[in-house]
Order: sequence, then C-alpha cells, then structure tokens
Amino acid sequence: MSDVALTTFEHVYEVDPRLMQRWVLQQTFPNWDTLRIMNARHDHLDWMHRHFADKVLSGSELLAEVDGEDGSPDS
Repeated sequence: MSDVALTTFEHVYEVDPRLMQRWVLQQTFPNWDTLRIMNARHDHLDWMHRHFADKVLSGSELLAEVDGEDGSPDS
C-alpha cells in the first residue's frame, strides 16, 4: 500500500482526500454507497467483459509477460 492510500474497509483502498482538495472538490460519500459500489464491482466487470473484451487476462499473466516468464520468443 502507498503512503497516499487509505483503507476505509477491508480491500477498499482510496486516495487520501487531502491530496485532492486543491483541484477536485470532494463530496460527502456515505459508507453504505462505498460498500454498494464495492459489492457490485464484479457484476460490472463481468458485464464489461461480456460486451467489450475479446480476451480476459489475469494480473499474474500480465506480470509474467512483463517479467519475461511466459516463455515466448519476444521476452
């Protein structure tokens, strides 16, 4: 976790709002709405994948490719 991130709930990371006061006005955001959004994120990603993705990769697959561990001739 970074110095600029806050953990409001388990697995919910937010940028410290104090860092955004100059350029982006912050609004009051109730905890229940944060939890509603976080609980719906997988449904949203599933919808996006069904409608827009030709292929879905895991983060570990991408890291392996970047690190050259995928065994491809390009690495």
